[in-house]
Amino acid sequence: MLKNINITNTKKKMATKKQNSPNVGKKQGGIITMPFIFANEICEKLAVVGFGTNMISYLTSEMHLPLTKAANTLTNFGGTSAMTPLLGAFIADSFAGRFWTITIASIVYQIGMISLTLSAVLPNLRPPPCNKSNQICKEADSGQLAILYVSLLLTALGSGGIRPCVVSFGADQFDENDPEQKTTTWKFFNWYYFCMGASILVANTVIVYIQDNVGWGWGLGVPSVAMFFSITAFVFGYPLYRKLEPSGSPFTRLVQVCVAAYRKRKVAVVSDWTTLYENEDLDCAIALGGELVHTESMRFLDKAAVVTEDDDNLKTPNPWNLSTVHRVEELKSLIRMGPIWAAGILLITASAQQNTFSLQQAKSMDRHLTQSFQIPAASMSVFTQISMLATIVFYDRLFVPLARRFTGLDRGVSFLTRMGIGFVISLLATFAAGFIEIRRKRAAAAGGLMDRPDAVIPISVLWLMPQYCLHGIAESFMSIGHLEFFYDQAPESMRSTATALFWLSISAGSYTSTLLVTLVHKYTARADGSNWLPDNNLNRGKLEYFYWLITLLQLLNLVYYLLCAKFYTLKPIQIRNQEGDHHMKTEDGFELTNHV
Repeated sequence: MLKNINITNTKKKMATKKQNSPNVGKKQGGIITMPFIFANEICEKLAVVGFGTNMISYLTSEMHLPLTKAANTLTNFGGTSAMTPLLGAFIADSFAGRFWTITIASIVYQIGMISLTLSAVLPNLRPPPCNKSNQICKEADSGQLAILYVSLLLTALGSGGIRPCVVSFGADQFDENDPEQKTTTWKFFNWYYFCMGASILVANTVIVYIQDNVGWGWGLGVPSVAMFFSITAFVFGYPLYRKLEPSGSPFTRLVQVCVAAYRKRKVAVVSDWTTLYENEDLDCAIALGGELVHTESMRFLDKAAVVTEDDDNLKTPNPWNLSTVHRVEELKSLIRMGPIWAAGILLITASAQQNTFSLQQAKSMDRHLTQSFQIPAASMSVFTQISMLATIVFYDRLFVPLARRFTGLDRGVSFLTRMGIGFVISLLATFAAGFIEIRRKRAAAAGGLMDRPDAVIPISVLWLMPQYCLHGIAESFMSIGHLEFFYDQAPESMRSTATALFWLSISAGSYTSTLLVTLVHKYTARADGSNWLPDNNLNRGKLEYFYWLITLLQLLNLVYYLLCAKFYTLKPIQIRNQEGDHHMKTEDGFELTNHV
């Protein structure tokens, strides 16, 4: 039968494959590669955040776009930047590999940054300054906007190759089958996010200060230089990296399973799953860390692995007619991840408001920390980054060792629990934001400033600190947990693709924010000109209602997530050791051993 084809020679061929691999036998990977990868991430995030955080100010003050149009442009750009990782992941997993995908994408990003910097420096590429006497501002024309959008598109395409690959490439430097390194992988995610947060902190302070006080030419030029150093640092570490070979298009394999299952839709589902087709030789290139074993869910897909007489008569099976159990389970794993993926969308929608409406709130408040120094409005997100960094250190050094005593898990708590904590804290952040907005408007009314949107309201900007800090704490739990979840539960050969799903959730969250802002702006407009989200005078709006609407949506989303987490099936992996035992493991830390 085809089910047993070539299994006896699998161990020898896998050993031969490892011996012939250019990366095996050399001391590559490990902690020594982290300085180069983290240096790349720090410089890259300095560039990305350096112009992204304060872009709302650039669009309104330099390009003279209306607030809602500028906010939607920013969220659309964020959404596109988070969608292109699917393309980058496909290229990396299919044929290019992660190293070269990151390198080429970084160069594309560099070109976009240079173009954006030129648009800020050259007067003909932006509209003239506003007429201060009558406050008339000419909006950027179509040509100027075209250059802006092309620059943003290049940076979005560059991000598409960088984002899904850097984190996976970093995790690849640790061998999960090595007992000494298996706990290092989940720690990598914490410290990867810490380095990313530290660079964002610098961008939100130093770079934003340069943009607001020196000029946008320097403010965008410094991130461009940082991107150059990012590329240099990453390429310099080339000889040290552990580089896994791409194993062919994962999307093709997924389609093959679907086609095979459809063609055999009239075939009865087998009651004994051990009769399903398995071929370890065929799967060895995509299952170096272990084979996925059969699960009982979505059994209609099992038909793709049912061996029929037509299949049995062929010396070489047609993958469009017959798939292995491992490949069927790859598709099942991705489908099972879908509901958990969708739950992360609204958290991104909530946090997206920090760079739009929360920033506009900050601009209207007293930002003086001393008599001579005031914090730039865009730098308010520094509180998000500080709270996130502090929480990561607390989580890694105190929370995990304490939780480990009760759960027995190396990582303290599962990534599903970690994500759930993040959802609750994010809900509290938007709930509190509504009350803070009421306090801001009361101060404006007391000072007679309700109809003076450019006036500074006599209320400290530090009133916004709680909502920014809560968003940072939520991110340290939910976003890192989400990233761990995708890397951990994705099929081994699809980890760039899985990491792209993390960024795709950010894309969906950004587009959801755009949709929500557009709908609320449209349907809350009244004949007297009032609106929850007015274009020119936030003091006359109802921003608190918008925050509480997001809070309600997050509450419903939390209930949905808890149901998804309760019924989620963790990915089981079967590892064959040298003694011939099969060790079946799940990511909960349990291990089952079957002797064969």
